[in-house]
Amino acid sequence: MAEKDSEHGRGGRPSRRWPLGRLARRHPVISAVAAFIGVGLVVFVLAWFQPQKLFLNQTVNEPVPGVIKTAPAGDIRPNASAGQSSPPALRALRSGSFRSLEHPTTGKAIVLRGPGGSLILRLERLSTSNGPDLRVYLSYVPASGDLHAYRTEFIDLGALKGNQGNQNYAIPAGTDLSAFKSAVIWCRRFAVGFGVAPLSP
Repeated sequence: MAEKDSEHGRGGRPSRRWPLGRLARRHPVISAVAAFIGVGLVVFVLAWFQPQKLFLNQTVNEPVPGVIKTAPAGDIRPNASAGQSSPPALRALRSGSFRSLEHPTTGKAIVLRGPGGSLILRLERLSTSNGPDLRVYLSYVPASGDLHAYRTEFIDLGALKGNQGNQNYAIPAGTDLSAFKSAVIWCRRFAVGFGVAPLSP
């Protein structure tokens, strides 16, 4: 009679027991291993896929290279710059506006020639999604090319500094700009493009 009563809860209704709870009590080692694997899977997803970055923006605003900011009013010092020449002006060689690939991307890519012939790729008013292992490429492939073609024939200018803002990326000396057709924001980890901009004279 007692055994029969133990199978029922209040009001004669069958008591509810979690199958997982019974399994954990009967097989503690298996339960511990399963919990360890579950935690490891969560850590792997957060570290590799980094889904949290989709909700976090990183803004980086760098000044145009070689441009000197004017002093605020009241801080002008006569003769402070006497005998000093102004920095050489930058020259825009190529430019184009970004279009979206796998993620919404806007902004402008500009190739600038600085003093001594140095080359810089400047991204202005960039806005794209954040993500893991984002790179900035100069690509031989036109901006109208196939989405997956940007994974080959490129120069890697380095990691994307921020998914928003204005940023500068040095182009290796001796680069033949005529061979490169576009600038690409590329996710190297998953081999997908976020955005691409044509580099037109």
